[in-house]
Amino acid sequence: MPYVYIKTYGCQMNEYDSEVIAGLLCQKDFSPTSDMDRADLIIVNTCYVREKVKHKVFSFLGELKKLKEQKPHLVLGVGGCLAQKDPQEILKRAPYVDIIWGTLNLQDIPKLVDKVTEGKSPIIKVESEGKLPDDLPLVRNKKFSAYIPVIRGCNNFCTYCNVPYVRGREKSRSLKSIIREVEMAAREGFKEVVLLGQNVNSYGKDLPGHLDFADLLYEVSKVEGISRIRFTTSHPKDLSEKLMLAMANIDEVCEHLHLPLQAGSNKILKLMRRGYTREDYLKLVSQLRSLIPDISLTTDLIVGFPGEGEEDFNQTLDMVKKVKFDGTFTFEYSPIPGTIAAKFDNQIPDSVKGKRLRRLIEIQRRITEEKNEVWIGKTVEVLVEGLSRKDPRELQGRTRHNKIVVFSGKKDLIGELVNVRVNSAGCWALRGEIVSC
Repeated sequence: MPYVYIKTYGCQMNEYDSEVIAGLLCQKDFSPTSDMDRADLIIVNTCYVREKVKHKVFSFLGELKKLKEQKPHLVLGVGGCLAQKDPQEILKRAPYVDIIWGTLNLQDIPKLVDKVTEGKSPIIKVESEGKLPDDLPLVRNKKFSAYIPVIRGCNNFCTYCNVPYVRGREKSRSLKSIIREVEMAAREGFKEVVLLGQNVNSYGKDLPGHLDFADLLYEVSKVEGISRIRFTTSHPKDLSEKLMLAMANIDEVCEHLHLPLQAGSNKILKLMRRGYTREDYLKLVSQLRSLIPDISLTTDLIVGFPGEGEEDFNQTLDMVKKVKFDGTFTFEYSPIPGTIAAKFDNQIPDSVKGKRLRRLIEIQRRITEEKNEVWIGKTVEVLVEGLSRKDPRELQGRTRHNKIVVFSGKKDLIGELVNVRVNSAGCWALRGEIVSC
């Protein structure tokens, strides 16, 4: 039996795509392996949100060159966002790659592998138009939470982002297809589903009728066996009152929202082409907390966007202090060739970006610690995700509010819901003990 090793870079959508790739190849009698040296086929599913990620991909491909020299029969395939953006660059820098495919060509991978085994390579299959078929087979990597895409692509064209170019325009899946997959996940024992999209709030706009993302949440909540519903990512400009009410009214929807702010300055938000102001964002936060008082909010922030002055950065710090996010994903701005912002004047020196990022991280660290300390003494429901990253003798899981909790327990609890009393809190995680199962 041939073996396939899959390396995934990037977001949850890429992780799901890798699960589909595994499913398609299992139908061709490939068996997934975590041992790269054992593989007959190596798949590299790429991301291209920052130049640093691109460097990591090509560094890994450099390692694969040595393996390819040792195993001439080894087939190498590269797909995903970087492959969609510039397949010729991959072929130029890694001419030993056998297959290159785009984000809209997952279903073609088995046939491409067949062609290589017939002696035809390299093969490039990258299309800029189209839609992935629904109900593709998949092999899930996680035992506790099922990723389910509801919409792919993006129509926003933020000036720093290349998602519309590498993922295409927004295309919603049919309600029937989504519910089928949720039901399948429930039958397989998953208690949590995560609905995915570059902008889930846009779900349904390209479908006939008046179905929107709030309606979809109600339909998913009807599936028996699903205890938790999460979703990502939401765009602030499309976060409707109807959706906020759905979040408040549906018991299965977790009390957590990831709502990317990106910057706290109206000048920078306009340059980013985000479609909202800091005042708009604060109003949304106020509405959310009035409907869901204990909601946990996380966000994305970019530091050092072209033209960001000290006052602009201070406005970002001010927003962080005002909103008091439970956590932030912070990045130094990285120009991506082909995006509008890469051509902007007033690019910020790396040294300035670094200093600002450290200031932001320190402020958020203190806020996160304060927010986490509130949970000490409380009993929380935890979905057990696996062994603790820091100590494999312990388990770790996640609360409905997206808080990581570390505690002692048996491995057979992975994938189960348990009650844990929180005894202490840090910036990264809460610590506690099981009080009942």
